[in-house]
Amino acid sequence: MKSASSARKSELLSPSEHIATGLHKIGLAIRSQAWQKAGQRGLTPTQAQILILLETREAQGAKTIISDAAAALALTVATTSDAAAALTAKRLIAKQRGAQDARAVFLRLTSRGKRAARRAALWSDFLLEAAQTLSPEEQGVFLRALVKMIRGLQERGQIPVSRMCVTCRFFRPHVHQDPEKPHHCDFVDAPFGDRHLRLECPDYEAASQEAVSRGQTTVKLGLYTQNQRREGGKS
Repeated sequence: MKSASSARKSELLSPSEHIATGLHKIGLAIRSQAWQKAGQRGLTPTQAQILILLETREAQGAKTIISDAAAALALTVATTSDAAAALTAKRLIAKQRGAQDARAVFLRLTSRGKRAARRAALWSDFLLEAAQTLSPEEQGVFLRALVKMIRGLQERGQIPVSRMCVTCRFFRPHVHQDPEKPHHCDFVDAPFGDRHLRLECPDYEAASQEAVSRGQTTVKLGLYTQNQRREGGKS
């Protein structure tokens, strides 16, 4: 049971500190599940991440070299190379020389590797189940805040750059009056709402630094109440 002093200390924490503590606890659960699930399939978490990454990139029609994988997963080239060598030995991936540049070595999934990648991707289902306990409104609020945090970390160079809506040249935030679908995607020419903000999009093209600097891709974190929705988003 918590002591009175520790309870008082917790009460003195700022909301941002409570959020950081909560994210840390989620991070511990992610690490534990990643090791447990990957270990059951004879993989390390790093090997599983590489398989999942290759499956995603191949579905997008993109080729991947060691340095690409290292950058995407925030790993060193040496660590990625070691993991790729282990996956090659397990016949889950194969290395292929570039047709135009023989010095370029691309990683691709084998048929066995594709099956392993699909199984490896299931390890995060426990997070999906947790997210589904949130109401649609809570999911939209949480995703919007999550996108803002990820973007801030990216701008400080603390995590790899993701193919997110908010850093894409096709994204136009808050251009529609509809509070349910205030944003617009120029790629598909359609409005959409916060609940459909993407963290990884196959049609992504990076916005210019000038557009980012002018705030043309910034999502506002103001929250609508039920009454404001009925009134058309007026505050």
